[in-house]
Amino acid sequence: MLGLTFQATAETSHWERVKQQAQGQTVYFNAWGGDAAANAYLRWVATEMQRQYAITVKLVPLSDTADAVRRIQAEAAAGRREKGSVDLLWLNGENFKALKISGLLHTGWAEQLPNWQFVDTTLPVREDFSIPTEGAESPWGRAQLMLIADRERVPTPPSDPASLLAFAQAHPGQLTYPRPPDFIGTAFLKQLLLSLTSTPKAFNTPPQPEQFATLTAPLWQYLDQLHPLLWRQGKDFPASAARIDRLLGDGVVRLSLTFNPAHVANLIANGQLPGSAYAFGFQRGMLGNVHFVAIPFNANAKAGAQVVANFLLSPQAQLRKADPTVWGDPTVLDPHKLPPHWQAELESNLPGTQAPVPVLAEPDSAWIAALEAEWLKRYGVR
Repeated sequence: MLGLTFQATAETSHWERVKQQAQGQTVYFNAWGGDAAANAYLRWVATEMQRQYAITVKLVPLSDTADAVRRIQAEAAAGRREKGSVDLLWLNGENFKALKISGLLHTGWAEQLPNWQFVDTTLPVREDFSIPTEGAESPWGRAQLMLIADRERVPTPPSDPASLLAFAQAHPGQLTYPRPPDFIGTAFLKQLLLSLTSTPKAFNTPPQPEQFATLTAPLWQYLDQLHPLLWRQGKDFPASAARIDRLLGDGVVRLSLTFNPAHVANLIANGQLPGSAYAFGFQRGMLGNVHFVAIPFNANAKAGAQVVANFLLSPQAQLRKADPTVWGDPTVLDPHKLPPHWQAELESNLPGTQAPVPVLAEPDSAWIAALEAEWLKRYGVR
């Protein structure tokens, strides 16, 4: 007991020192700026950091996270080991991998944040597209591929790839998916790949040329059967999921796709879909990932960046982010780890799926380009 008390006291003392160092610091937070709701949320975060912690957050909107990655790499190549231009970076997947394998991230801090105690560790929060995070990035939101339907037209949703194929056979011309390399279109390919395989662990490492054909054969065989049953006989694919949302609202197709389970609530709220619309997933799970914030190796305000990351994990910030009227980005917290009043509020803002859907972890990021190239070769000619 004495040992545990000493450890808790030491951790509290460490965090108090971090907060003291952070006061008055300016944190340059580089984040993708392509979503109005996310941008508004981050402006609120900046206001709260100034009010609560005397930390100035300067938001640096990015059109592509890779731009910030290249800047950090350039600073490292120039020997700029201190006073880097990026203090906190919103990232995951390939961008995290590029920085981590080059040793360009501050490590070992994420699980030391006080609010880590509330994180749902059943989610893939300790790996990022199969790459161990090792405390180099802190989770703050998540996404999961889901299907959207109208209960009036689809009272019983497909529960696996086989039943989805049967659904397409029963309703020819009324299903489709976005054309890869659209993000959600590629996610649908990965979903089918993981759902159809008998060797899921094979996708935790980059694809090898000698294994690629064998491992992906079930996917192409499935798509060869599915495509003739799709909208426009699979000879044309919508450019985005937003286009499919419109087709669903117009009654042309029966299913759409999203990477945000709360998206269906937004579609209902803006009148694009009726109140009978709902999100659902396959019984054995749907592809999901977590998005993180990371601190570069040469960040000028490491203490301030940690305080911002900790605030992003707070029940207050996570509740606001999960609210569909604010952003609707799902929480990474486990409601059962929270004090009762926070637990009730957070659970009331969980996405309105029919039932909890298990998360299938992302394959290694190298599979993205390989799958897209093969899909375009097989089906991309119009």
